[in-house]
Amino acid sequence: MLALPLSGLWALRLYESALVRQTEAELRAQAAVLVGAWRATRGIAGESLANSLTSRALVTARWRGLDLARDPVLPLAQDARPGPPPLPGPAEAGARLLPVLRDAQAVTLAALRLLDTAGTVVASTGGDTGLSLAGLEEVEAARAGRPLAVLRRRERIATDVPDGISRTAGLRVHLAMPALDGDRVDAVVMLSRTPATVAQTIAGKLPEIGAVALLLLSLVTVLSVLSSHLITRPLDDVVRAARQVAAGSTARPKPLPAIALREAAELADAIARMTVTLEGRATYVRSLAAHVSHEFKTPLAAIRGAAELLAEHGATMSEEERIGFARSIEDGATRLDRLVRGLLDLARADMATASGRTSLRLAAEAAAERASGLRVTISGEAEAAISAEAMATVLDSLMSNTLAHAGPGSFVTVTVNDRQGMAEMTVADDGPGFSPANAARAFDPFFTTARERGGTGLGLAIARALVEGTGGRISLIASERGASIRILLPRQSAAPTPMG
Repeated sequence: MLALPLSGLWALRLYESALVRQTEAELRAQAAVLVGAWRATRGIAGESLANSLTSRALVTARWRGLDLARDPVLPLAQDARPGPPPLPGPAEAGARLLPVLRDAQAVTLAALRLLDTAGTVVASTGGDTGLSLAGLEEVEAARAGRPLAVLRRRERIATDVPDGISRTAGLRVHLAMPALDGDRVDAVVMLSRTPATVAQTIAGKLPEIGAVALLLLSLVTVLSVLSSHLITRPLDDVVRAARQVAAGSTARPKPLPAIALREAAELADAIARMTVTLEGRATYVRSLAAHVSHEFKTPLAAIRGAAELLAEHGATMSEEERIGFARSIEDGATRLDRLVRGLLDLARADMATASGRTSLRLAAEAAAERASGLRVTISGEAEAAISAEAMATVLDSLMSNTLAHAGPGSFVTVTVNDRQGMAEMTVADDGPGFSPANAARAFDPFFTTARERGGTGLGLAIARALVEGTGGRISLIASERGASIRILLPRQSAAPTPMG
């Protein structure tokens, strides 16, 4: 936005210089005509102006041109002052050419003067005939045989156009060109004119500017319509889809058309993926709630039943019966305690990022020491992007599962190695393993075949949550005997994968 006005000012300065150069070129053309008329009036024979002025000065004057950014602005030209009387020959030629000067001024609006070799005005469209302009830089250059154009400040008059941001209103182009007779300067043609201002140029181009403005307005209208189709409407669809998701809708938003803005399409796709993730999370929570309700019902029913029997018939019961019902209440409370602790562990596992770096061999050796009753063999080494605490929880869950199903004294083989940039750990035992029907549900919360031995069915679910929290995977693999579980962990930290 800052570049727009700055570039506009830069373009304005270039245009002002172009106006100055245009004025200089017009004055140079008029001067050339007047030089030819002077030569004809004076009867000067020989080469024409183009062939006689072959010096570098003419080439410079012809092609260099004035530049507002490069050339200095000289002070206001001094008034003509008394000087030597005009030479007779140039004075006679000037009198003959005076009507030509006046006719040219009526059309070009330039001030025209003819000077003799001493710098005295012999013909002028002003009132300075007979006075001297010697001493002006441009006049002295022409008297030396070099044409010269300069910029000078001009005297302001009441009808002048205000300067505004245009600099040309306060300037005047002065040009002096020698009329040569061979190598000798016979006279000097001097012209001056104020360049057109930007305001004057614009005023003369109002129809064209209006047409351009209308074209720009049409382009803006077309761009507005296109932006409505490519940006505004797709964004409205995205906002509508986001509001539906916020209101609880599980319907996947419709994809945007192919012509939609890429960013809007990416946002819509992200909202669609978020909807799927939220629906998966909602399904997971509903399933978990249903399992929690089912798992809590059995111990609660046992506790309630035993408490009611004790309250109603405790006085008539034998000591052994009262102890049995009290033990039933204690067992139910113990199971509820295990379930609550397991749910807390599962919640922590779902929320954990499990960041860090751990040696899988050292983690397996530590878990083997804690798993009393199991005979563990470990081989291989690899490091994975998982915290030591999270890896310890995963291995303890697997060892506890083996102990619950295979029993004390079972053999466990832990193999660690690298696999396609991932750290791989395989934990295999020699127990009964999983049946095909149970294998598909092995990592579901609350699924267990050892419920009567106190199993909660949360150990493998906690292990899965921790592994997937690092961007890894855990799964059952086929084995000839027992259960074999493979864990793949990233060697570098990865974004956590949501549950559900």
